[in-house]
Amino acid sequence: MVGALSGRAAIVTGGGRGIGKAASVLFAREGASVLVATRTPGPGEQVVDAIRAGGGKADLLAIDISTRQSVRHVVAKALESFGRIDIVLHNAAAMTPSNIVSLSDDTLDHILDVNLKAAFWFGAEALPHLSKSDAGRLLFTSSITGSQQSHPGYAAYGASKAGLNGFIRQAAYEFSAHGITVNGVAPGIVFTEAALAALSPSKQDAISARIPRGRAGAPEEIAHVLLMLAHPAASHVTGQIIVVDGGQSLGMAQRE
Repeated sequence: MVGALSGRAAIVTGGGRGIGKAASVLFAREGASVLVATRTPGPGEQVVDAIRAGGGKADLLAIDISTRQSVRHVVAKALESFGRIDIVLHNAAAMTPSNIVSLSDDTLDHILDVNLKAAFWFGAEALPHLSKSDAGRLLFTSSITGSQQSHPGYAAYGASKAGLNGFIRQAAYEFSAHGITVNGVAPGIVFTEAALAALSPSKQDAISARIPRGRAGAPEEIAHVLLMLAHPAASHVTGQIIVVDGGQSLGMAQRE
């Protein structure tokens, strides 16, 4: 397929659902070969099948991104499948709600492993391969939770995403010497398929009414911003976390 990412190879974690699914399909539509890394093989297979049916190239790896060894395995699989790595999008996230007092060490460790430590692991493990690309991209799905907004029960998640934002800025500085840009997207509320299934129509309406744009985001809207950052033309953009939230972080919407 010919497109903005033609000839490039991408890793997308959490690629079986939601934002990761949308990014996997969009990157493939733009010509990239995509490794869909996901904990859920069923949905992941559907994404890979859809990409291939559209004439794209994709492979699947069912894996839990919670250890450095698992990240090494993802990188090795991408090289085995495509022979190169140009784009890494770490989109997978752990989000187990708990108040601070009740938060167990195991839950805290898992959230930090997946959301924050994996950024360090991908940076280190993919660096030798991204540096060979003429447009190496290290991308992350962050969140407005932690840096722009707070929510009861999500202290660990918010702290991990705030830490991720700090990592993006530091890694952008460090990896610039290798020709790699490092950026992130910070979504607000996004109505993924799972979110829509879990929320009643009235709850969806109540959430949407709190957002200045009058609705939650769609996974494809986040994916398009990630595509912009992955685009070869975005070569001078690095160390940025782009908020895509319909104005949610600006404050409570006031509607008549």
